[in-house]
Amino acid sequence: MAISVVMPALEMAQETGKLLSWRKQEGETVAKGEPLLEIETDKVVLDIEAPADGILAGVRQRDGAVVPVGEIIAWIVAPGETPPADSIVAAPAARTVTEKARPQSPSTAAPAMPPAGGPKISPKARRLAEEHGVDLSRVQGTGPNGTITGEDVLAAASAPPAPASEAPALSAIARLMAERTAQAWRTVPHFFLTREIDAGALLQAREATGLEAKPTHTDLLVAIVARVLNKHPKMNASWTGSAIRMNPNVNISIAIAVKDGVVGAVIPNADKTDLATIATRRRDLADRAKAGRLHPPDIEGGSFTISNLGMFNVDAFQAIITPPQAAILAVGRIADRVVPVKGAPAIRPMMTITLSSDHRVVDGAQAALFLNDLADALQQASLSDI
Repeated sequence: MAISVVMPALEMAQETGKLLSWRKQEGETVAKGEPLLEIETDKVVLDIEAPADGILAGVRQRDGAVVPVGEIIAWIVAPGETPPADSIVAAPAARTVTEKARPQSPSTAAPAMPPAGGPKISPKARRLAEEHGVDLSRVQGTGPNGTITGEDVLAAASAPPAPASEAPALSAIARLMAERTAQAWRTVPHFFLTREIDAGALLQAREATGLEAKPTHTDLLVAIVARVLNKHPKMNASWTGSAIRMNPNVNISIAIAVKDGVVGAVIPNADKTDLATIATRRRDLADRAKAGRLHPPDIEGGSFTISNLGMFNVDAFQAIITPPQAAILAVGRIADRVVPVKGAPAIRPMMTITLSSDHRVVDGAQAALFLNDLADALQQASLSDI
């Protein structure tokens, strides 16, 4: 029985995905679980695995196509089996939308043909377009019924080039990330709470782990934050649009900088995971995120986010919540400061943490209690607790 391959929905409010490349060609044998195609969402590039063993057939979309979520793009069939008749097409579907290609010089750019149903093109115009590297889809026809003539092509070829833009166009990932961030800022009623904490115990805990690969401050934060969230389930909840959903698992999403944006990679059940495993998984996620090789489960199900900019020498900042999560913790660098200790000035390694919360899910007092318990846990960081 033929198994459909569809454009998956990997993120909230995702409507389309861009098919970057097929890992297999039509007619090739595939095994369930092996990489089948590569897609791009608004945040990440992901390998999608084959849903079954069989032969790739009835490919409906080609590299570069932007496909609606849920649309069938191919089939996995048994040897000798044919895909459903309506899935076989001679060319990419007419409604396929493709991203604009990067600008090319006239000497190397291939002339693009106008879409089906567009203006008529004279044979002379086609020949001249090929000779001069003119994109026919950008030529306005002046012949009968809008026919593109040879004179139209020559006029386009001799026209001065369009002025270069002051800044490069945003990639699909950067553009959609900007839209989602703006939407979150407009629709989520944020409020912010800030604490300065003594990070001395955190530094000592990191040095005392005894692990072959020393964990980062982020690893320790994930472990400690997850355990404190157990005492404050509202901070681990989500807003559904009309109600509060209490999440059964503490899945910590870590904000990781990638090309053109930020991705939230998830440590599932972080409250029940030991520090060594958290550190190993965080390193793996960071490496694959930067290489554009995250898988769908890597970015799904986050219930609380940590964004650490301390490695960039940032003292403090306020982070924007990732819906439907109720909160995000912004972490600044650890730096020596003069602070009062038992009534006398002392130099201590201090760190600023800022909690952004969704007022629809938690109120100020609930967030303050969580932040207070978190500050205590960080200032008493004990490996026996994580």
